[in-house]
Formats: sequence, structure tokens, C-alpha cells
Amino acid sequence: MPPEEPESTPIKLSDLIEAFEFVSVSDLDEHQAYICKRTGRIIFVSEGVDLDEEVEFPDDPDMGAYHVVPHRRDLDLGRRVALSFVAEELPDSLNKARDIFSRKGAYGRFKQLVQTTGTLDKWYAFEERATQAALEEWCDEVGVTLIDNERPS
Repeated sequence: MPPEEPESTPIKLSDLIEAFEFVSVSDLDEHQAYICKRTGRIIFVSEGVDLDEEVEFPDDPDMGAYHVVPHRRDLDLGRRVALSFVAEELPDSLNKARDIFSRKGAYGRFKQLVQTTGTLDKWYAFEERATQAALEEWCDEVGVTLIDNERPS
């Protein structure tokens, strides 16, 4: 029988969201973040940028000792979430939104749609809830324990 993987040290949801946003700001995987299972510390890594000189992160880390923080696209938080928002808040614009997401540059046109309809603040709140729910689900799947549910200010 294989040895059980030790449980991860709990982390704050706000710290996970910060790491998630750091990873997701890059489209080309230039930024990564890793959660050390033993300590719960999040290590930020960026190509060509020395972010944390105190932490020696191996070039080829034992990935069994870390959780790789997912990118926004890994959690399917783009088109699907935007269309869910439109279906809920702007059902008459659903066909237009589907058309928007059928071409490149969709997010900019989508933001124009929600601005024009006066629902931009509702969109941001909806997107934040969807992101938090997806991260909580990811934590359940990989065995990360969260110790709070507060979003950073």
C-alpha cells in the first residue's frame, strides 16, 4: 500500500487569491506560484525577475512537495463565467454575448457590453464570487485547507 500523502498546511483564502491573481496576470506562464505543502508558504516565481531572495526555490522542485497555483484559464473562468453572468443579468443580450465570444478580443467587447448596460459593478462581484468558488473547489480537489474566507481589501 503506497504511503499517504501528508496533509497540506492550511492557507488563507486571501493569500491564495493573491497568488492566483499573480499567476493569472500573465498569459504566457511567465508567473508561477507554488504552495509548500509542509509550511503553507506561497512562493512566487517570475521569469527573469528575482521576487523573493530569501527563498531558495529549486530549478526543478519536487512537485510532490508543492501545489502549483492554477491560472485563470485552468479553472475555466473566462467565457463560461461571462456567459453565465449575461444569462442571469442580461438575458436579452445572451445571443450578442455569444457572438462577442466567438471572436478574438472578446473580453474587451464584453466589458463594453456590461458598461453600456450599467452592470459593470455587478459583473465584478459575480466574477469575484465565481473565482472564489472555483478556487475553493480546486482546494478540495488537491487537498488544500483554507483557514478563512475573507477577500483581501
